Amino acid sequence: MTTTTTRVDVLLIGAGPVGLFGAYYAGARGLSVAVVDSLSQLGGQITAMYPEKEIYDIAGFPAVSGRKLVADLVEQAGQYDPTYLLGREAQTHEVTDAGRHVVGLSDGSSIDAGAVVITGGIGTFTPRPLPAGEDFLGRGLDYFVPDSTPFHDANVVVVGGGDSAIDWCLMLEPIARSVTLVHRRDKFRAHQASVDRVLAHPGITVKINAQVTGLDGGGAIEKATIETKGEGVDVLECERVVAALGFTANLGPLREWGLELHDNRHLVVDSAMRTNVPGVFSAGDITDYDGKVRLIAVGFGEVATAVNNAAVHLDPDAMLFPGHSTDNPH
Repeated sequence: MTTTTTRVDVLLIGAGPVGLFGAYYAGARGLSVAVVDSLSQLGGQITAMYPEKEIYDIAGFPAVSGRKLVADLVEQAGQYDPTYLLGREAQTHEVTDAGRHVVGLSDGSSIDAGAVVITGGIGTFTPRPLPAGEDFLGRGLDYFVPDSTPFHDANVVVVGGGDSAIDWCLMLEPIARSVTLVHRRDKFRAHQASVDRVLAHPGITVKINAQVTGLDGGGAIEKATIETKGEGVDVLECERVVAALGFTANLGPLREWGLELHDNRHLVVDSAMRTNVPGVFSAGDITDYDGKVRLIAVGFGEVATAVNNAAVHLDPDAMLFPGHSTDNPH
């Protein structure tokens, strides 16, 4: 445990795309910034869950992979040297007599910030486990696919019926020896166009109304037992299993900060992205207001609004409008 304190103008909680763009914007306004995230790598859910997935609704990009989007956001923010504090959770929050915010982290360190912008997406998320195979986690069983390299020439079983399961089937099929999708229902939650691609793909075997009931092997997975309703049991040779069964999300310690919540899941903000706690702002999927649309594209605008209003909170004489980026020499 460490007891160091980092002093900055703005603390961003959450290092997903919205938080990374906020780090750029704070730097562009001449503010020092720290970014905290409970994950050990930048990019939030995109990096953890679908780095190779193509994203089609980012302005100016007909299509961009999650990995490329995160890399470009990191490069954009990097020109202002933000401090990244990864693999640690923001836990406690206190306001000093001078109106500064002291946020205690899970490793014992703390951040002393003039303003806080919470960009934590859906909060801390935990994958739903595959009951039949928890013992093989890290030995062939994965919940995310941040890197496709281990799947080259492997027999792969993907479990689930949502977007992540479908996307990973399509991503892994060109490099894997075989791909089998196992879904416990006969209807899918994923985007129908993507489901249709999987169902029509000659290289992907689809088992519906089925469940993985066992994983076997020595040091790593060698076989998967699959039970299909009305058809009996199959035992497949496989070296990799991806369990895309969704995840549970939790605001965690943020619940103790005195922030107004909506549906016990989201932070209520006003048009300036202010929460009910002075000096604490929020942006992205974690926020809620009338007419809220949860898209990355919307989050980018929200965090720019939040940072500019945070700048005025820090210095009431500062201009809210930052000027156009084209006015600044580079």
